[in-house]
Amino acid sequence: MTLSEWSYTVMVYATVGYLLAFAMHALEWSAARGLAPTRPADGSEDAQRLRVDQWGRFGVAATVLAAVLHISAVVLRGVAAERPPWGNMYEFITSALAFAVLIHLVAVARFGMRWLGLGLTLLYSIGLGVAVTQFYVEVSPLVPALHSVWFIIHIVAAAIAGAAFNVGAVASALYLARDAAERRAESRGVPLTGYLAKLPSARTLDLVSYRLHAFAVPLWTFTIAAGAIWAQYAWGRFWNWDPKETWSFITWIVYVAYLHARATAGWRGRPVAIIALIGLVTFWFNFIGVNLLFSGLHSYAGI
Repeated sequence: MTLSEWSYTVMVYATVGYLLAFAMHALEWSAARGLAPTRPADGSEDAQRLRVDQWGRFGVAATVLAAVLHISAVVLRGVAAERPPWGNMYEFITSALAFAVLIHLVAVARFGMRWLGLGLTLLYSIGLGVAVTQFYVEVSPLVPALHSVWFIIHIVAAAIAGAAFNVGAVASALYLARDAAERRAESRGVPLTGYLAKLPSARTLDLVSYRLHAFAVPLWTFTIAAGAIWAQYAWGRFWNWDPKETWSFITWIVYVAYLHARATAGWRGRPVAIIALIGLVTFWFNFIGVNLLFSGLHSYAGI
């Protein structure tokens, strides 16, 4: 078996690992059904709380194992290709999700954000699943246009920014769920129960999402600037209104609108969370939909 084949096989195992981690986190949420936000004095819920934490720890352990396989597969792909593994959509998706899982695991280890697990392991399972079943291509040399240091700078910046956008979007989605639950519980005059009660407050989730986007948007701005410099090197023009460039710009506009609404207009909560989710849709359409639906200067690597 060649290194390329080993890389693909390990990536498939990583996909299965993330799917298992998602199942563990789903059981964690399910086990918390009806659980009160605070521990009763009589300890009547201790066994249920233990089950919740146990499934959560299993989910994190499965995520760590899958992440080791995932990152190993990306490295093997690069070794097999004898170049950075960012030459086509399969390689970009798997690398971007590898950055996402690194941010995820740092957030879990450093800040106790285990609550990111359900949404992110679902994202990894779907993303890698689509990559290995639909977008896999054999290792091939880079076309001349990609032989530039700006290619590496541009792609790494895009992958890190994309990873932060994805983690931030999960935080925004959880904010919407927690906020709706808080409002519903308040209107009924009852305490919030279930796993949503274990999440940070809606205000905290909103702040986490904002900080991730505040980190990612300047990096995405740099990604576009680096891409323009690379375009000048490769095609003799800084900007060509290629479909990929156009949708990168649209994505930038959506996320700048997010930061502007948050910082200048004073928007909080639901409106900016919805903008964050729209931004994620434009991000993934840029890196998948554009490749499948349009042709342009960025079609050199196929899928």
